[in-house]
Amino acid sequence: MIGTAVNDNYVYTQITPANAIKSLWDLIFEAKFYEHIFASFYRIFYALFLALVIGIPIGLIYASNEKIKMIFHLPFQILRMISPLSWMPIAVLVYDSWDGAIIFLIVMAAVWPIIFNLTQGMAKIDIGWIYVAKSFQANLFNQLRYAIIPAIAQDLTTGLRLALGVSWVIIVPAEYLGVTSGLGYAINDARDTLDYSKLAALILAIGLIGFTIDSFLQSLSNKYKWN
Repeated sequence: MIGTAVNDNYVYTQITPANAIKSLWDLIFEAKFYEHIFASFYRIFYALFLALVIGIPIGLIYASNEKIKMIFHLPFQILRMISPLSWMPIAVLVYDSWDGAIIFLIVMAAVWPIIFNLTQGMAKIDIGWIYVAKSFQANLFNQLRYAIIPAIAQDLTTGLRLALGVSWVIIVPAEYLGVTSGLGYAINDARDTLDYSKLAALILAIGLIGFTIDSFLQSLSNKYKWN
């Protein structure tokens, strides 16, 4: 019991805000820290690219056809409610690399905000705008540029913001898989080596990086806010 109490006291002293900030300051000057950030960014943004490639066409088709929406609404809602981490055993079996499995998990988390926010944006389009564009003999590109994209821009950036937020949450436990880089791996490694002050610093860094990215996307979304 005494050993447990001493150990607990040591852990508490290591994860105080002061120690976390001091360790974060030390991390800033370590090249390995930026390698972990880059590895996590690569996985997240590659997965987001795939989620956009998959989500935008599906969202456009889903939103533009009531029969398709009726057929796929229930399956989409059920799939959306499944925790992305629940797919982990399947991802490990299907993909021959850990990176592939991690990216798959992030895509499964990120694609749904994109699909449903795009659907919401498409619902705001007044068909009259399309008729006006056609009356000026606007081709499909100009219809997209002047009528459709302005209508869905805010909802699409909001969907991207939500997708990035959930991806940032998923990346840490996903990187507990067999990779040797990334912020999730770094946290797991700090725990295994009992470096609790570094662990707290990494958690703080993840929060700060996530907040910075979210603030940028929020400002981008506000740029497209219109009535």
